[in-house]
Amino acid sequence: MPTHSEKRQMPYSASEMYNLVADMERYPEFLPWNSAVRIRSRQPLADGREVQMVEMVISFKLFREKFGNRVVLDPVHHRTDSEYTDGPFRHFKSWWQFNDREGGGCDVDFHVDFEFRNLVLQKVIGVVFDEAMRRIVRAFETRAEALYGRH
Repeated sequence: MPTHSEKRQMPYSASEMYNLVADMERYPEFLPWNSAVRIRSRQPLADGREVQMVEMVISFKLFREKFGNRVVLDPVHHRTDSEYTDGPFRHFKSWWQFNDREGGGCDVDFHVDFEFRNLVLQKVIGVVFDEAMRRIVRAFETRAEALYGRH
């Protein structure tokens, strides 16, 4: 089961980075292998969080797969949690956590853990998994720079 965790320091605020990650409908504009996103539903919770049912399409070489996630957005704590609901995975969980740093910028904590049902796809992804996850995190960094400039 591929698992990847990454911690970074970014020159942007926790709110800026959270807003970038929470805006999933824009992922196809900058995120590798993400060709489509559709929000199926949104449900605000009393504590300020929001639950979104999200459909994503990933495309990698000859593979094109659609899957659903239940995403909990927590703007107060600058956190997103995603859990797989349907599609080509046995399981899929990921989260982003952003914490402001004294003096500016923020700490970024990213984690993903998943397994495909299709063993061929699992083996193909397994070979390039760590590099693919690094490219995804870099895509968010590049997007932050494009949106917010250099701090």
